[in-house]
This record gives sequence, structure tokens and C-alpha cells, in this order.
Amino acid sequence: MTTLQPGDIAAPRAGSVKRTRTRLVILTLLAIGTMINYLDRTVLGIAAPEVSRDLGINAATMGIVFSAFAWTYAVMQIPGGLFLDRFGNKITYALSLVFWSVFTLLHGMTIGLKTLLLCRLGLGVSEAPCFPVNSRVVGKWFPQHERARATAVYTVGEYVGLAAFAPLLFWIMESFGWRALFITTGVAGILFAAVWWIGYHEPEDSRRANKAELDYIGLQNGAAQPEAKMHFSWANVGKLVKCRQMIGAGIGQFAGNTTLVFFLTWFPTYLAVERQMPWLKVGFFAIMPFLAAAVGVMAGGFLSDKLLKATGSANIARKLPIVGGLLLASTIILANWMSTNEGVIAIMSLAFFGQGMVGLGWTLVSDMAPKNLAGLTGGLFNFCTNMASVVTPLVIGFIVAGTGNFFYALIYVGGAALLGVISYLFVLGDVKRIELD
Repeated sequence: MTTLQPGDIAAPRAGSVKRTRTRLVILTLLAIGTMINYLDRTVLGIAAPEVSRDLGINAATMGIVFSAFAWTYAVMQIPGGLFLDRFGNKITYALSLVFWSVFTLLHGMTIGLKTLLLCRLGLGVSEAPCFPVNSRVVGKWFPQHERARATAVYTVGEYVGLAAFAPLLFWIMESFGWRALFITTGVAGILFAAVWWIGYHEPEDSRRANKAELDYIGLQNGAAQPEAKMHFSWANVGKLVKCRQMIGAGIGQFAGNTTLVFFLTWFPTYLAVERQMPWLKVGFFAIMPFLAAAVGVMAGGFLSDKLLKATGSANIARKLPIVGGLLLASTIILANWMSTNEGVIAIMSLAFFGQGMVGLGWTLVSDMAPKNLAGLTGGLFNFCTNMASVVTPLVIGFIVAGTGNFFYALIYVGGAALLGVISYLFVLGDVKRIELD
């Protein structure tokens, strides 16, 4: 059983000065940024049937287009993490926001397959640092016993945005065409980049966080601690990729992300083509699994922090909700035998609820990353995670093109979730800070 080290859980200090809550403002910025991030990368899933018809793209080719985002997104995780460790959270996230929003907007101006692929590749490069920044910010602004909940709050932006805006996005497409979807979401991201630049500060630089809050989140005496700038080292990369914790977490999150990628790419097409739903009905039904996933994210985060407080074991607190979530995600296979649309949506909602709990995996990065290597560790973790974004759209695209239905595609998604259960239970080992020699 992993025991927490002194100082891992900070208790509120008694005193007359009330602790500020600036960290909640920072968390709000992360949640909004993540919501925009996922809207920008997934709006193609909503537009896919119209884009396919307009540009003459078949199912297998659309699978390649979906996957193209992840090619550069995965490859840029390590460079993005190194850039983050060198230049910090504020600059890295601001640049990422501006560039991914511009590439999203350019999707609305594509004239064929080649330009669409270029936009997807550019979007992948630009979004690569986002989640390493999120993890690094949570590690700096929150004490360990609040990190799972903080991770849940910003991760829920992945699902709430799509749930809240799906009917509006389908209406925009019906009224103004698919190109308007990309232009709208791209402009929103550019505007938010200015909000981030004005609103984000590191704890030691913040004028809003008082000494009581800085003490609470772990800054010694509320004073800034110098942070060493880490230079790139292949030796550090090699040591990290050989760590049992990184291997187990990477495989597990790859498995969980397979379910997420299905919902972000092929799910609207599944409802429209396999289940023969009209577009406005697709927009309505698509809300429910995403709302369920949002609840799953919050449930996983709150359960994890409660378990950490009750048991003092990071192993139990982090692993149990994730494993339970992956088991629920595997139930997506049952949709193959559901005869009614309502039954399908119920199964999909249960599976996506479970996948939402798997988002807790990012808390592991905050708990395990070596000091001053949070960016590189997050980059490696996200690289493994997002290999699912490369593989899943391709596999599903070729399955649908070859069989004409989604039967084996759902079996693939559910089977991947079970692989994640095995990895978290038998490969990961103890949840503890990685010490590099």
C-alpha cells in the first residue's frame, strides 16, 4: 500500500485570515479552454456526413481524416512537453490556443481532401500541449487531496461542451452549412486566448492568491520556489518510458481513450447511418451519452479524493474508479443486440459514463511525474493515450467500409476497455512519484 509523504496532503491552517480561492478561477479557465479544445477537434464528427457528401469522401477515407489529427497530435506530445517545461504554462497554452483556433477556422475553407488533411494535421500539432499544461497547472495550483476533483472539473469540459452545444451545432449546420461550424468554433477559441493571457498567473506571481492559499497549495511560507529549467535529455525520456508506472498508465489510458475517440468521431455517423436517425434527432440523442460522461468524470474525481482521504492509499484512490469505469465502458458491446434506439442510447450512456471516470488518469500524471519533468511526463503519457486517436478511427473506418455496419467496431471498442482493466490492475504497480537516478 502506498503511503503519503508528509506534506502531500495539506490541511487548512487556523488563523484569522481567510484563505482566498484563486485556484478555482484558474480551474475555470482550464475547464473553458478544454471545452473549446474538444469542440474544435470533434466538430468534424458532427459535420462528417455532410463533408463526405460535399467532398466525395467514403467511410474508409473519412477514417483516415479522423485519424490524421492524432498523427501529429501524438508525435508532438514530447516536443510539446519539452516546450512547456522550457517556457511555462502561460505562454505555451496561449500559443496553442491561437494556432489550434486558426486551424479550426481554416477547416471551413477547405476545398478538397488534401486541404482538409492539412488542417487536421495542423490542428494536431497546435493542440498537443493542452493536456500537459492542464496537468502541470493542477499540480502547481492544487494540493494532492484536491487534484482528482480539479482534474475532473476541467476534464468535464470535454463532455459538457458537446452536450450543451450539440443541438446548436446541428442547427447551425442545418441552417448555414457545415463550414459555419468550423468558423464559429475557431473564432471562439481566438477570443478565449485573450482571456487566458489576461487571467492566468502562476501561484507565486498571482496578486489574487493570499499567503494562506499559497501555504495551502504547498508553497513554502507562501513564497515562490525557484523552478529549475530542464533541458532536453534522451536519457530522461529513456528512463521514463521504462518505468512500470508509465507503461501501465499509458496502456490503460490508450484503452480508455478508444471509447472516447469513438464518441468524438464515429458516434454521430453511427446514429445517422446504422440507426437511421434524422439529423435533428441525432443532435438530441447525442446529448445523453455526453451528459452521462460528464457525470462520470465528476463522480470519478470526487470518489477518488474521498478514497484518498479515507484510506491514505493513492493506489486505491486512483485505480479503483478507473478500473470500474473501464469495466462499464466495455458494456458498449451490448448495443449490438439492442433493437430500440432508446436501448442503444441507454447502453451508450452507461459506457460513456464509465469512460468519463477514466479521465482520472491525468491525476496519475500529477502524482507520478518527477519534479521539473511534468511537461515531458505528461507528453509521454498523452502520446500513449492518443495512439488510440490514430488507431481507432482507422480501424472503425475500415470495419464499416468492409462490413457495411458497426457490429465489429463496437466489439473492438469494448475489448480495448477490458485491456485497460488488465493494465491498471497488473502492470501499473504503485502510484507514487517517479524517482529518476
